[in-house]
Amino acid sequence: MRTVLSYLKPYSGLMIFAWLLTLVELAVELTHPLFMAKIIDEGIVQQDMSAVYKWGAIMLGTSLLAFVAGIANSFASAHVGQNFGYDLREKMLDKIQSFSFSNYSRYAPSSLITRMTNDVTQTQNAVFMSLRIMLRAPLMVLFGTIMALAVHAKLTIVLLITVPAMLLFLSKMMKTSSSLFKSVQSRLDGVNTVIQENLTAIRLIKAFLRSKYEKSRFHRANDQLMTQTIRVFRIVEATTPVLLVVMNLSLIVILWFGFVEFTSGTATAGEIVAVINYATRIISSLSVFTFILMAFSRGRASSQRIGEILEESEEQSDQRLKGVPFEPEDGKIAFEDVSFSFANSPAPVLDHVSINIAPGKMAAVLGATGSGKSTLFYLIPRLYEPDQGRIVIDGQDISTVQSASLREQIGFVPQEAHLFTGTIRENIAWGRADASMDEMVEAARRAQIHETIEGLPNGYDTVIGQKGVNLSGGQKQRLSIARALIRKPLILLLDDSTSALDATTEKHLLSALRKEPCTTVIITQKISTALQADQIILLEEGRVEAAGTHEELERTNELYRKIIHSQYGKGGVPHVKTSR
Repeated sequence: MRTVLSYLKPYSGLMIFAWLLTLVELAVELTHPLFMAKIIDEGIVQQDMSAVYKWGAIMLGTSLLAFVAGIANSFASAHVGQNFGYDLREKMLDKIQSFSFSNYSRYAPSSLITRMTNDVTQTQNAVFMSLRIMLRAPLMVLFGTIMALAVHAKLTIVLLITVPAMLLFLSKMMKTSSSLFKSVQSRLDGVNTVIQENLTAIRLIKAFLRSKYEKSRFHRANDQLMTQTIRVFRIVEATTPVLLVVMNLSLIVILWFGFVEFTSGTATAGEIVAVINYATRIISSLSVFTFILMAFSRGRASSQRIGEILEESEEQSDQRLKGVPFEPEDGKIAFEDVSFSFANSPAPVLDHVSINIAPGKMAAVLGATGSGKSTLFYLIPRLYEPDQGRIVIDGQDISTVQSASLREQIGFVPQEAHLFTGTIRENIAWGRADASMDEMVEAARRAQIHETIEGLPNGYDTVIGQKGVNLSGGQKQRLSIARALIRKPLILLLDDSTSALDATTEKHLLSALRKEPCTTVIITQKISTALQADQIILLEEGRVEAAGTHEELERTNELYRKIIHSQYGKGGVPHVKTSR
């Protein structure tokens, strides 16, 4: 929570100003009962209308002052709250974007969305309440009691007993409700998870006729959220009746003692009215505590969840700016005894991997599902960090270089082609913002997608739906490749990025990629793709089974021969392209 509150420092001056305005309002409220006592004792009882006009005018003037202070306080509080929320969302997004893949595995996307939206809203609401009424209410209780003591100590004894008891009760309720509100936010994460999965897989749900099942999943998550929210609200709302009952009983006792004191001549009518007025204001302030309790408890729970993101340890977050700048040369890649395993997974995904990829060449990585191919890719741009060993690019241990400067030299095409809502031009330029139109066209040509784009009604200005919904799988893959090529990378990584292409298009694409002045590493399941590579790396259960050319592996490795037979039959590859 301390981390979250540190983002209020830029607004400390405005916060102090808002609190001073609150003190102005409070001072007016505290003095009004005294003015009313003056009107009664000096004006009404003495039948002196000039005293009534005098104190009445003072009350009217101070009320106007409190009104202006209240309006100014609202504007200042809203400004601080909204800007605080803006800063939190910005800092959270910056932090999340710096996460390594190990960080992402700890937080569901739906949870991150909830924290950046609902949790930030709850926190900024708590800040607004603290500036507007959260300070005013407890000070009214404190100074109202002191002023009542000053007016008539004997009548205020009742308040001295009940007010501390009610404050202890509220403190206990706040601690209880804070932990409960945290569970409410977790239930909201669950609802958002189901919604996100439903919206993402809506076509699959319709194709498999699973709408009824998904509705039942949503109903369960939504019901859990509703049940937990009702439970918390019942507990919080129960505080108001308890406060009102106790404080109204106190008011009755004060009225009874006041009558006794008035008849015995030890208290004036004005003093009794003033004490009752203070007691009434204290009761009102304690009633406001229910709303304050709810806002602060939710804000505290939400700020703890936000703090978990902002306080993510440096060992787990991606230190993009730490280390020396990467100095590119020719793109030589070397894995030296590299091992890697995921958190909470005993079995290593990569086990003592040592490979060398020559600069400017194309290497194909083959292996069964789960053999560690994609993980090997993720280690190159430091999306994961190896548990053991090191990765050397152009003679530099990449663990010692700035990951940002390293990634500037890498063109990465993931297994799932992900496009952004916008035009085709914007999606290609996403790889390099300062790229010219000619460079985009050239990248599209090399990716074998230019003719397809030209055939669209608006060409490069054609708008792509969310995740490229209006494009085929092969078109999305080729656009993703164009986006990587526009960077003019030193190293090009293609994670099974030609799986949706027909044989002819893939052949033309690989032929174009071979002309690129970069080191290309491609994950593939197809021998036809591997034939175009200068080197084939065969992975089996996280280990390098073999590495070499097609001819070498076909001659020496049984596993490679099995893969060939599974795709081409016992006759083997009918024709091998040797002009590499």
